[in-house]
Amino acid sequence: MAYGHILVAVDQSEEAEAVVDRARKLADHHKATLSLCSVVKPLTHVYGGLDMMAYTQAGVNFEEQAVNQARQLLEALGGRFGVAAKDVHVSVGAPPAQIVETAEAVGADMIVVGSHGKHGLGLLLGSTANGVLHQAGCDVLTVRIGGESH
Repeated sequence: MAYGHILVAVDQSEEAEAVVDRARKLADHHKATLSLCSVVKPLTHVYGGLDMMAYTQAGVNFEEQAVNQARQLLEALGGRFGVAAKDVHVSVGAPPAQIVETAEAVGADMIVVGSHGKHGLGLLLGSTANGVLHQAGCDVLTVRIGGESH
């Protein structure tokens, strides 16, 4: 099967470059378009009981800053791998759902995500990779990152 559009979902970790590199090679092999996406978790998930409204009223919008920072990092990463700024997508929400939604919006027929490859039944895939795998309507490739190889 040939792929026409590959979406690679990364976080802002050091391992993101290895995942994009793997996806770039796959996209080149299939002569496919490569898009990048990253998801910023809503601050209510991150800080639970913190009164974010008070900070927003004070002119500090942490979520907007997080999105802007993620976009800058993703565009820089995309630039190193030949991904146009128009093919960089940052959203706010639950990562698995947002990744799948982005894949559908761009018409991706494959999603590439990183997984730390931890052991044990509950840790077979990271929660994001596992969620994407179960929600996606297209193929999903998990790239093992970090840890030891066997």
